[in-house]
Amino acid sequence: MDHFLYRGGVLHAEDVPIPEIADEVGTPFYVYSSATLTRHYRLFDEALDGMEHLVCYAMKANSNQAVLRLMASLGAGVDVVSGGEYRRAIAAGFPGDRIVFSGVGKTAGEMALALQGGIRQFNLESEPEMHRLSEVATGLGKTVPVTVRVNPDVDARTHEKIATGNSENKFGIPISRAKEVYAEAASLPGLDVIGIDVHIGSQLTDLQPFELAYTKVAELTHILRAEGHDIRRLDLGGGLGIPYERSNDAPPLPIEYGEVIKRTVGDLGCEIEIEPGRLIAGNAGLLVAGVEYVKSGEDRDFLILDAAMNDLIRPAMYSAHHDIVPVLEPPAGVDLRPFDVVGPVCESGDTFTRQRPLPPLNEGDLVAFRSAGAYGAVMASEYNSRPLIPEILVHEHQFAVIRARPTFDAMINRDTIPEWLEG
Repeated sequence: MDHFLYRGGVLHAEDVPIPEIADEVGTPFYVYSSATLTRHYRLFDEALDGMEHLVCYAMKANSNQAVLRLMASLGAGVDVVSGGEYRRAIAAGFPGDRIVFSGVGKTAGEMALALQGGIRQFNLESEPEMHRLSEVATGLGKTVPVTVRVNPDVDARTHEKIATGNSENKFGIPISRAKEVYAEAASLPGLDVIGIDVHIGSQLTDLQPFELAYTKVAELTHILRAEGHDIRRLDLGGGLGIPYERSNDAPPLPIEYGEVIKRTVGDLGCEIEIEPGRLIAGNAGLLVAGVEYVKSGEDRDFLILDAAMNDLIRPAMYSAHHDIVPVLEPPAGVDLRPFDVVGPVCESGDTFTRQRPLPPLNEGDLVAFRSAGAYGAVMASEYNSRPLIPEILVHEHQFAVIRARPTFDAMINRDTIPEWLEG
């Protein structure tokens, strides 16, 4: 469920008409619903009711400071994967004991930053990383809680670019090597080995891969405890999918996901962490664009928008689907017409969809890409010297610009010309 509905024939974000925002900030822009973000966080929190747990929002899905401040105010933890994300978390008001640091390439500087600023735990992904963290922690006179990320070799049944739990990829260690790796971690000064970390992929629409992975985590917990490790926290990652296509069957609900967790690891007496990002932010956002041209080709028609692949790269990168709807509700029973929906970037890959049936649209009309709140603005670029587009947060009848569109001068003046080229 989201809070983007037609009222009186006009698409609204909560109580704000989308055209009202477009009139103030221009198109394209992202708009997020506070009510949807809040509801989705609470669904996960309620799904783990009765267990000691922390829902850690995966910042990489949407890292705008206003979104983060909302998550922090709700009591969420946060999962970060870089020093920049750590700084964003602190600036947004997350205390160190609610920040989990993941990622395969943590630098010594990032480790020191988190150790000095406060951290809940590091999720370690390799033996070299263990040794580096040990050196940094002991150099600072600190002992830090850590988990080790294990790959359970489970097919996540998702896009190959967002599957992360196979036995051979850049993330984590094979579960078959867990005993020796945990023994090594426990031997290193400055590390307090407290648990197990697992994350098998993103946009999962079937609970069976979670069930298989978490069953293996439960078995590993027993094995490691028998080896003398005090396993008291399980970080189960995120990855639950969202319904990008409204016509398809809906993915499992957070409550059903919670039941899998309780069934597989609920009797271990461990604190549970989960790291949802996409399901919290995805359906909480729209990308709103204007129609620049309606162009007739040899055997197809094109809808040319003012939004492009640099604004929303998921279709170009993953062949991802986003429902596209007109901001003004079409009449019931209107005839649909197939369009290739494209942007103005000088790339054939700047295509959002091909032969998508849409109602009649004209130059100047507004369209909205649904489910664009996650991996939209955070993956945007200034390719073709197109400024990053505004982000808007709505709360009931109010809206605020939470990231402004930069001016062209601001964008250009970030570059500097060496003195030998002056004059």
